[in-house]
Amino acid sequence: MEKVKSLSFFFPAYNEEATVESMIREACRILPGLASEWEIIPVNDGSCDGTGVIIDRLAMIDSRIRPVHHKMNKGYGGALISGFSAARYDWVFFTDGDRQFDLQELSLLLEKKDETDLVLGYRRHRSDPVHRRINAYLWGLLVSLLFRVKVRDVNCAFKLIRRDVLKGIDLTASGAAISTELIIKVHRAGFRFLEVGVSHYPRLSGLPTGAKLPVILRAFQELFRIYGEQDK
Repeated sequence: MEKVKSLSFFFPAYNEEATVESMIREACRILPGLASEWEIIPVNDGSCDGTGVIIDRLAMIDSRIRPVHHKMNKGYGGALISGFSAARYDWVFFTDGDRQFDLQELSLLLEKKDETDLVLGYRRHRSDPVHRRINAYLWGLLVSLLFRVKVRDVNCAFKLIRRDVLKGIDLTASGAAISTELIIKVHRAGFRFLEVGVSHYPRLSGLPTGAKLPVILRAFQELFRIYGEQDK
């Protein structure tokens, strides 16, 4: 595969001291083979463990590591918005910091870049507890019914987007609805998207926050706000 000219990679990290260093080091190993210019933007979303210290130590070694630090936790959507805002290069890729995805499979998304504006990964076999898989299915069904857009895996945290597309899109969701908002607003603006299957692995450390009741309630609140905005 021919290298892309430039690529920004970011990921949100909230109390991920067990995985954040290996995540960054793996990205430093993989990205040179995929892009002529690249940067890594770890978004420390108000972590209260050693995540921020680890990120800053690595940034002192390599200037292409450009940390963003939130003094307080802004939520998943807030972290993604900060990552998008900080990205400087032609293509922007993001995933999660919990190491449930294989960074090498970014190449699968890049292979499709000339065919579309947004490449959405979908988990071929989701390695999550049953209740999270059920929640994801129901969420996807609701998104399809509300917006008439069919996506296999709305919240899959493995996405690649042209940076130019982001210039005309205002993302506001602070929680888990951010992925839905991104897809819907890209679609409304007339841009294209396609889907690519990727691997998914069990979480080996840290605690997931996506299934907590306050997070779920905020996601629904933001989803219906996005739905109400579509006729404005």
